[in-house]
Amino acid sequence: MKSSFWQAGHKPTLFSAFLYFDLSFMVWVLLGPLAVQMATDLQLTPAQKGLMVATPVLAGALLRILMGVLVDHIKPKKAGLIGQIIVILSLLIAWLHGIENFQQALLLGIGLGFAGASFAVALPLASRWYPPEHQGTALGIAGAGNSGTVFAALFAPGLAVAYGWNNVFGFALIPLGIALLVYMVYTKDSPGAPPAKSLSQYVAILKDKDAWWFMFFYSVTFGGFVGLASSLTIYFNDLYQLGPVVAGYCTAAAVFAGSLVRPIGGMIADRIGGIRTLLTMYVIAAILLLVMSFGQPTYQLALAIIIPVMAVLGMGNGAVFQLVPQRFRKEIGVMTGLVGMAGGIGGFYLAASLGYFKQATGSYQAGLMIFAGLAVLAIIGLSGVKTRWRTTWGSAAATSAKV
Repeated sequence: MKSSFWQAGHKPTLFSAFLYFDLSFMVWVLLGPLAVQMATDLQLTPAQKGLMVATPVLAGALLRILMGVLVDHIKPKKAGLIGQIIVILSLLIAWLHGIENFQQALLLGIGLGFAGASFAVALPLASRWYPPEHQGTALGIAGAGNSGTVFAALFAPGLAVAYGWNNVFGFALIPLGIALLVYMVYTKDSPGAPPAKSLSQYVAILKDKDAWWFMFFYSVTFGGFVGLASSLTIYFNDLYQLGPVVAGYCTAAAVFAGSLVRPIGGMIADRIGGIRTLLTMYVIAAILLLVMSFGQPTYQLALAIIIPVMAVLGMGNGAVFQLVPQRFRKEIGVMTGLVGMAGGIGGFYLAASLGYFKQATGSYQAGLMIFAGLAVLAIIGLSGVKTRWRTTWGSAAATSAKV
């Protein structure tokens, strides 16, 4: 299985897609690890802090549709180049001009949204090179670019303490420039790309109820992952009075767990089927989020809950994307955009609601409990569709992959 995977597809494209996605994700959540220092200097309320770290997540979610359309019309490679240049320019302006108020922080967040939209480019770029039985593994490797969020949490707070948080935007330009060069040299569009779709075809996909189910399932797994990745530095600072650097290290540990296991989620789904994998992940996530909502007395105990939460959400991300290409093989570009958008909206909701409930009630509990409830709804929904899925597009006659 392993050797046949490495013989299929196009390795330079797979790894350049991963690098582009990885560093895009690093800057996409950059405001989260810097939020403690930025909030102090800009005098932000808890709700404003929540909204500031949630804005790139929402912008990235909505821009995924735009990038999905671009991928279909001008091919993934060109779409990725446009996105990378916009992100580099946004950071350059923020670095040279400086961020002086809440509104400017939100504007930068919108520019960084293009980094979050890289998802709708990197996944089709890799996916189109691989046959159905290798989709879980290929998309797992490309999608492990989630791990870029680790670098933001690891390095941004320390660099901000040493050089000022505004200069972190300048430092970020160095790896982004390298990734852009690698991308330009090594990426190739697959010759087997499907023809471009009209907007009416996008709307037609939304008439398919399976599209809405996938959007909802991903809004819980990826929404939970990116919402927590954006908010945990603030969470550890607020609840346990950890300094920005230590809070960043704790966030990095949690995010690393969630990113590392995404390919494992895809591989398990290739072996035992995406539905069974996802159901297991949702059950564990719902229980752990409920426990997390009660608050742990020390940050070490909090990490013992949060790291497994991030790991099961990360595996869930891989499992969703083992199923999507089986059901929507020809529409993978638009479905990646739609499902990715839903994931980002879930993340925006979680990050913004944590800030809102903290300001309104003095606690994060309500925000976390509602999200645990969404995981329970996902279990109910998946249990409802699994028989139909397994007897139609997921049957042995329809696909060689396990569903």
